[in-house]
Amino acid sequence: MSAATIAPFRAGEFHLFTARGRDFVYLVPSGGIFELTPAARQILDFAQRTDADSEDLIAHLANVGFAELEIEETVTDLIDAGALLAPGTAPEPRIDPPKNFPLQTLVLNLTNQCNLSCKYCYEYGDDKVATPEGKPKFMDTETSRAAIDFYFAESQGTKALHVTFFGGETLMNFPLLKEVVDYATNKAKSEGRFIDFSLTTNATLLTPAIIDFLAANRIGVTVSIDGPPEMNALRVYQNGRGSYDIIAPKIKLLLEKHKTRPIAARVTLTADVTDVLKIFRHLTQDMGFQEVGFAPVTTSENRLYAIGGSKMDSVLEQFKLLAQEYLDAAVEGRHHAFSNVTDTLSELYNGVNKSHPCGAGLGLAAVGPSGDISPCHRFVDSDTHSLGHISTGIDRAKQDDFLHRGHINQKYDCHTCWARPLCAGGCHHEAYVRYGDTGHPNLHYCDWIRDWTDTCLSVFGAISTHNPVFLEKFEKR
Repeated sequence: MSAATIAPFRAGEFHLFTARGRDFVYLVPSGGIFELTPAARQILDFAQRTDADSEDLIAHLANVGFAELEIEETVTDLIDAGALLAPGTAPEPRIDPPKNFPLQTLVLNLTNQCNLSCKYCYEYGDDKVATPEGKPKFMDTETSRAAIDFYFAESQGTKALHVTFFGGETLMNFPLLKEVVDYATNKAKSEGRFIDFSLTTNATLLTPAIIDFLAANRIGVTVSIDGPPEMNALRVYQNGRGSYDIIAPKIKLLLEKHKTRPIAARVTLTADVTDVLKIFRHLTQDMGFQEVGFAPVTTSENRLYAIGGSKMDSVLEQFKLLAQEYLDAAVEGRHHAFSNVTDTLSELYNGVNKSHPCGAGLGLAAVGPSGDISPCHRFVDSDTHSLGHISTGIDRAKQDDFLHRGHINQKYDCHTCWARPLCAGGCHHEAYVRYGDTGHPNLHYCDWIRDWTDTCLSVFGAISTHNPVFLEKFEKR
């Protein structure tokens, strides 16, 4: 075989990884994941090391024992997949979402009040962006119905709708929550659409009657809790009293009575709350949560509760241990509660390639008690980040500015990162708190994100070869 039989090529954008002894490639432009033959792995290794021409490639592969036909066919397959690029081939341009992209999710902040005074609260703590002065503390019926009407109008063409209730503490305005569920459900039925609901709560106000309502209406519940009492120490009342002993029996009742949806725990990691394994065991084995997700606190780096680099390294190592447990369970077809893995596997399975870090200001919007529209719940009641009002609709100029600055194309530090399809530069709110710009990439997490994404890719690859049926649950229907 002559070099002329193989078209010249150069390396495309890809990330090589292994999973239980097998070789895989993650294709950055497309989000595709493929298992590699030994020849394909050798070719991609060679392509990454040098710009050598076809003769060098043929000689290299022949020296390690590959047949000519296999070499030629493998190179062709890799070019077709985009792992190798023919000369003059330009990367595929990222397709922007269409203008006036329909809303998929509405976050209703029923109140900007909370009965706890958590030390790290992003909404009312040292790093708050909210400016609630002079605005209603509780959403009223008229505003809530106008918000639902706004949502339905902005989601035309979308059959499946989702409303999530937020606060402050959501259940401080539970009577309105009931009204919204009734109003939105009837409206969806009249339009031939489906709607479901979820909420986040600190669990302090749960009662048997509230739990019965949540279960009867299949409302998803996420409880903010940071683990056992000693790790829940920043979640306190205004008088400094801890909340764990108050919420523990209420959570037990919630888990006993609410069986229509999985109940999740949401953990905020801080400087003194980094024992991920202990927290996970407590929340799953002792308390019974079906899903547990972790996120580092969003805060300026100089806060006492901010997590330093060494502690984030420890968090990552513990994440990896839980990821291995997740893999073992998935191979056996068992559920595992570590939702950080679940969320990433879902994105990998569906080939997600993000233009923006999340749906904030795009497929998702939040409405505060005053009727102000925000990109997401973290910007509710912030005049600086308002995108309009439900009485007048979304201010398209403000929305376009927010989305333009948050687009991956504007984040030049991200352009050579293989993990950008899933990260897209990181959380807008984190960017604003750390850098003063919602469009700034979260550079302080880059290495961490790449390492964690590689871990999840390995989990995905192993499941795909040992129990591929497990991944079908991530199919978007």
